[in-house]
Amino acid sequence: MGWILLVLVVVIALWMMGAYNALIALKNQVINAWKQIDVQLKRRHDLIPNLVNTVKGAMEFERGTLEAVISARNKAVSAQGVAQTAKAEGELSQALGRLFALSENYPELKSSANVLQLQEELTSTENKISFARQLYNDVSTQYNTKQAQFPTSLVAGMAKASPAELWEIEDAAERAVPKVDLSMNKPMA
Repeated sequence: MGWILLVLVVVIALWMMGAYNALIALKNQVINAWKQIDVQLKRRHDLIPNLVNTVKGAMEFERGTLEAVISARNKAVSAQGVAQTAKAEGELSQALGRLFALSENYPELKSSANVLQLQEELTSTENKISFARQLYNDVSTQYNTKQAQFPTSLVAGMAKASPAELWEIEDAAERAVPKVDLSMNKPMA
């Protein structure tokens, strides 16, 4: 009887250690995934002043749009937490979309190598941000699911596990993808 009780205690202890370690591993993956988003957002934030400075001279009459981009960038840089960051980044995407749409009216911008290069870098960065957000949400969902499942939920408190916030788009306008085409292959009217 004593051996059975000892084996049962050892099995329970091993299971608890495994569940605890699995939660800690997922928690660290969530943190890492968030840091990957942060790295790409920083790159995006660093590219925007260069873009604004490049188009500033040609778009003198669009001062409000340029200021809106810089203001949205500043809000995005100072955003804290997943929800606030998602909201600020959505506003920045909208401001950039307006900037690119307005740049259509400036032929010298459409043919500028600097503008085209910055646009390409921003597009590439946007793609990386999208993949990083997807990874973050996937890992966060795994973490949230693991800590809510029984019997792992019994160990979640010891692992100081709390649900990870998902990156969500709340504003329907943010869901709209701006159409930007700075190519010179437009039909002549």
